[in-house]
Amino acid sequence: MDANVTLHPLNQGFANDLFTLTNSNRNFLREWLPWLDQVLTVDDTRHFIETAEKMAATGDAHSFAIVHLGTVCGVTGFNNINQPHHTGSIGYWLAQTHTGQGIATSAVRQLLNIGFTEYTLNRIEIRCALNNRRSRALTERLGFVYEGTLRQAEWLYDRFVDQALYALLKSDYRP
Repeated sequence: MDANVTLHPLNQGFANDLFTLTNSNRNFLREWLPWLDQVLTVDDTRHFIETAEKMAATGDAHSFAIVHLGTVCGVTGFNNINQPHHTGSIGYWLAQTHTGQGIATSAVRQLLNIGFTEYTLNRIEIRCALNNRRSRALTERLGFVYEGTLRQAEWLYDRFVDQALYALLKSDYRP
């Protein structure tokens, strides 16, 4: 694990930093993330965090701030946890200035450990746009298996995009 990258459960103390980060990276993030038009004020970020906290309390999802060398640089987490089936789905994003440094890989590696050990998941998925080469490379680096293409699975502002579906099973996980 990279000691310089830590995950902190989202709470309202992160609202201002996350909104500022989102706002200053809006054009960069817009290429792959469909939710930016719903985050226009710090109150929108507060509402997102409030929802994340409620979902964490029920065990249906867990969201974390990614902190690199003391600076909040993105968000990651389990967007969905299906407890009866022991499955989870991971999402993540980073500020542009923090990409290409292994930060997202470290964050997802930490989530895998949490998911397979603390949450007793058996299967963890990552879905990313088919043409998002960086996200696809991350999944492959961590041993995820490409299971197929989900056609027109996501609406991205003005068009549908295909998603690549990757999964990692607990039996294949190598910490």
